[in-house]
Amino acid sequence: MNDTAERGEATADETQRNAQGAAIPVGRPVISVAHDADEQARNLVGWRQTYDQLAAGRFVGTLTELPLDTMKVFRESTSHTLRQACEVRGDAYWFGIPVAREGGVRIDSQPVGAGAFALRPGNVEFELLTPAQFSIYGVVVRGDVLRRYAASVERTSIQESLPGASVVEAGAARIERLRALLASRLDEDHARAPASNAPLSDFERNEMQAEVLAALFEVLTGSGEPVVESSSRRRWIVAQARDYVLAHRTRPVGVPELCEQLHVSRRTLQYCFHDVLGMAPATYLRALRLNGARRDLCGRAAGSVQDVAAAWGFWHLSQFATDYRRMFGMRPSEALRAAGNR
Repeated sequence: MNDTAERGEATADETQRNAQGAAIPVGRPVISVAHDADEQARNLVGWRQTYDQLAAGRFVGTLTELPLDTMKVFRESTSHTLRQACEVRGDAYWFGIPVAREGGVRIDSQPVGAGAFALRPGNVEFELLTPAQFSIYGVVVRGDVLRRYAASVERTSIQESLPGASVVEAGAARIERLRALLASRLDEDHARAPASNAPLSDFERNEMQAEVLAALFEVLTGSGEPVVESSSRRRWIVAQARDYVLAHRTRPVGVPELCEQLHVSRRTLQYCFHDVLGMAPATYLRALRLNGARRDLCGRAAGSVQDVAAAWGFWHLSQFATDYRRMFGMRPSEALRAAGNR
């Protein structure tokens, strides 16, 4: 039996449900195990697809799925060679990144190499041929989100950014960075029991979605450096970014927001920070806020660690303590006690 698995398209305002009809909380990873290829096809929400098992033996498939507000990320693993007829529903785009570098997967008869990924828009059927013991990371992003991000952050149009080909060559290094980002979110969650995973907070979901969008456009746009007219212009962009972050210190300002405020592309912003400071914008801006928190903690009028963290846009105390200790070699509470003993 080769029934087509058809699931409803999910948006930010809809409750997503798994194959059994149970609600899936946004921001919480869901892990499912299937012992039939059709069951595996049904487990992935938001797709029309049919899986044909092409090799003998008992099938086992696993799926770790993390639904977010504007996108969905997942890792799918299958035990046997499959022919998959797939179609993402609605105004969305699917990015498929094989976990193994050696490839072995084909989309519409084309091999996906070590430095490449697969890309298909919604409402367009395509065919995947996957080998035995295969795993793939998938990202499905709403079309309106990609269009807005391309215009406001990349300063380009979606038509210029998204190629029409099923296979996109991006280079091994950029693909590996994208794999590492998805692995950090999906592989750790895969190893933990689902019941122990609290849903991601609003801030964590927004931060993750921004990271994934930036990584996707990095593999889409390549590594060519934008031309900035002068060194004074580069320094001005960095100074404006710093001033904006300090003016909004009670919340973590991300790269997309800076691009919109400064009217520069993400690549231009990255180029300016690397040229002026030798580091990525996000790295510097986080260090800027940590240093501000350190000065407040070391001041005699400092309040609690929680108050200082909130004043500098660090909403999760455990992560703040980890970042602070990594940066300064002591816990925030130790810095506060030392200031009180002076």
